[in-house]
Amino acid sequence: MRNSEATRKILIQESANLFNTQGYKATSISDITRATGYTKGAIYRHFENKEDLERQALASLSDLMFDRLGTLVRDAPTFQKKFDAVFSFFENYMNAPLYEGGCPLLNAAVETDDSDQVLREQACKMLQKLKQSLIKMFENGIKNKQVHPDIDIQYYTNLFISALEGAVMISKLEKDPSAIKHAVTHLRTQVDQISL
Repeated sequence: MRNSEATRKILIQESANLFNTQGYKATSISDITRATGYTKGAIYRHFENKEDLERQALASLSDLMFDRLGTLVRDAPTFQKKFDAVFSFFENYMNAPLYEGGCPLLNAAVETDDSDQVLREQACKMLQKLKQSLIKMFENGIKNKQVHPDIDIQYYTNLFISALEGAVMISKLEKDPSAIKHAVTHLRTQVDQISL
């Protein structure tokens, strides 16, 4: 890896960690220079501005999340086991997170507003990718005759994501895994009920 590529990778990785733990707006360029040891000039040689770095950092967190989630789902042989892999992924945020600070989708979504259109769009893309992944799992379950064919896929997709993201937020806030454990137990029951 060339020195420039290595520098860019370190800046994205360290910034992503800071943004996900401290918040996008609360993290300053000075915070990033302290964490990386690079100067502001080095940061601006690799990124147009802080917003560009935020976008690249969130994309990096998104890639990490979906790579791990994709591997877990691909390795699971049935509809129920695939959803169990998704539930376990979210449940493990409490004891073995892929990154510090909780779910990057939830963190970015909570922080965005109409004044930060770029970060909002990035978080929306991440949400749509997660929704499309679950929709495909439901569709494949129906196609493989593992799921009732008349289920409302959009309903279950929204329900599952809302329950998981909300439970992660509660568990992180209370520093207690009860909420995510309760949500996962409930969602496993839902999967059992719609499975053939």
